[in-house]
Amino acid sequence: MGNDNVTRAVRWFNEVWNERRSETIDELLAEGSVGETEAGILQGASDFKERVHGPFLSAFPDLKVTVEGTLAEGDDVVIRWRATGTHLGDGLGVKPTGLPIAIRGMTWQQFRDGKVVGGWDCWNQDGLMAQIRAAEGQGAIAENEVATS
Repeated sequence: MGNDNVTRAVRWFNEVWNERRSETIDELLAEGSVGETEAGILQGASDFKERVHGPFLSAFPDLKVTVEGTLAEGDDVVIRWRATGTHLGDGLGVKPTGLPIAIRGMTWQQFRDGKVVGGWDCWNQDGLMAQIRAAEGQGAIAENEVATS
């Protein structure tokens, strides 16, 4: 069963993030799923789509997530991942900066009957937000300088 869950976990990252297939969210998340994320507690597919998936793809439309490793035991799979992209949208409430980003993190997924019932994310969202907020200020200055030249 562990290998099937690893396959599902890798599929989640490839399809949900890299292929932007929101239908995979509906397929792989159990109805009563709970996720503990940097964005807070998420319940179910619609909460994940509204608070995480949509905003991140809006902010980083070229987001690419690479699974760097997995570890499985029973119904649990831990995924070590790396994400890269360019901050081109305001989905996170910060004006686009054009800043390239690269972040690493880990996600622990718990499966039951082939669906994710629980998830835990661990990565530095505050660090990412500080970077793009700092660049937002620099970008605004650069735009003003170009406008007055």
